[in-house]
Amino acid sequence: MATGIDDTDGNRVGAARLSARERFLAGAEALGMTPRILRFPEGTRTAEQAAAAVGCELGQIVKSLVFLCDGQPVLALTSGANRVDTGRLGELLGGAITRADADGVREATGYAIGGTPPFSHARLLRAVADPALLAFGTVWAAAGTPDTVFELTPGELVDASGAEVADFVAG
Repeated sequence: MATGIDDTDGNRVGAARLSARERFLAGAEALGMTPRILRFPEGTRTAEQAAAAVGCELGQIVKSLVFLCDGQPVLALTSGANRVDTGRLGELLGGAITRADADGVREATGYAIGGTPPFSHARLLRAVADPALLAFGTVWAAAGTPDTVFELTPGELVDASGAEVADFVAG
C-alpha cells in the first residue's frame, strides 16, 4: 500500500516541506506503524555498517535499491547478504534494467542513497522484495537518512511497501 497524496502524474504533493525523518514518520503513521528509529552518528549507509551498528545478521538488513526499468523507477528490497541480478530483475519486471544514479534515487523517492526507506516515497514505485528477507523474525531498514534505521517484520515490510515477493538476486 502506497502512502501520501498524489497528483495526476503520481507525484507526492507537499512532501518537500518536511525533513526526511518527518516524511518517513508521516508515511509510517499513515500505514498505522509507529517505528522506533535508531540513530547511529557513524552512519548506516551500507548494509555492513547497518548490521554492525544494530548487531544483527547482514541478511536482516533491507537494502532499498532504486533501479530503472525501461526508464521508470522501481524499488528492489534486497537482503543485505544478497546482490541484485539485473537480468533476472528485468525478466521479472518485463524491461531493461539500469541502476538509478543519486539524483534519480532522490527524485523517485525523496531520499538520499543510503537512507532510502522501503516506503513513504516521493512517487509511487513498483516494488519487489527478496524472499530471503522472509526467513527472519525481524529485519532492519533505513528510516529516511543514512544514519537511521528501524526494525519491522518481513510481513510489515511487504505490506507497507506493496512489494511482490520474487527471486531476483544473484546466486
